[in-house]
Amino acid sequence: MPRYLDPKSDIVFKKIFGNQPHLLKSFLNALLPLPIDARIESLEYLSPEQIPELPAFKTTIVDVKCCDQKGRTFIVEMQIQWVPAFLERVLFNASAAYVRQLNRGEAYKELQQVYGLALLAHNFSSDDSEWYHHYKMMNIKNHEKTLDDIQLVLVELRKFKPVTLQDKRLSVLWLRFMSEIDEKTREADSELEAVPEIAEALALAQEAAYTPKELVSYSAYWDAVSTQRTLIEGSLDVGFNQGFEAGREIGLEKGREAGLEIGVKEGRAEGRAEGRTEGRTEGRAEVIEKLKEAGVLDGKIAEVLNKYFF
Repeated sequence: MPRYLDPKSDIVFKKIFGNQPHLLKSFLNALLPLPIDARIESLEYLSPEQIPELPAFKTTIVDVKCCDQKGRTFIVEMQIQWVPAFLERVLFNASAAYVRQLNRGEAYKELQQVYGLALLAHNFSSDDSEWYHHYKMMNIKNHEKTLDDIQLVLVELRKFKPVTLQDKRLSVLWLRFMSEIDEKTREADSELEAVPEIAEALALAQEAAYTPKELVSYSAYWDAVSTQRTLIEGSLDVGFNQGFEAGREIGLEKGREAGLEIGVKEGRAEGRAEGRTEGRTEGRAEVIEKLKEAGVLDGKIAEVLNKYFF
């Protein structure tokens, strides 16, 4: 029984899609939103340009770059661990490929489309169940007006679920291959084996297809992924704790300020109330004294007090 390696790793991904243009063509035609009359017919690999790395995940990004018979550029990236900067990296990579098509003095009309396809083994969008994200520029008021020269497609493999177990669309089968095949796989599904291109990819994913040196590199890759994941999770924990303590101190300070303000307001109100009470008491005694001096009878004094002091 064959033992499979995970096609999401760098060495397996590049053996399948970085050295076999017919497999990459099948993969791209299945996953990209290409019009029926603009399917990829042939591919040629291009040398990847140096682009800024993400320091925390420099070993967990795998990319393959190629162009087709129309001159369109395709950049395929595999990312194990999601970080916010990855989306900017994909956009930067696609934009740089678009700009570098022209030499100085050449006409802009010569520019061809660039597609960036990013396969994510880790979710980047937690607010919905969508797993296929297609980006391109569009007019805000009229979404039918678009600029299609640079398009990005992000696929979240964790969220991907076939519509039905019998769904035999090529896009679904390729994504099943990327999602289901790993070291725990003991036997590939017959539906995957039935597609010649995917059957070939399965053969290239078998451990027997790799030299001892390549297997060492494979293990080192996953060790690096594990280490970097631990580092980023540790950083997140530290950041959370620091943020919590900072928020707590700010909350306490705000609480003290709010308490002081409330105390002052209540003190003022209480002082005013006490002042009014004391004022009424002193004024009442003074009135009684003046009325008695004037010879007013006690009954009349009570009538005056009830009218003006209660």
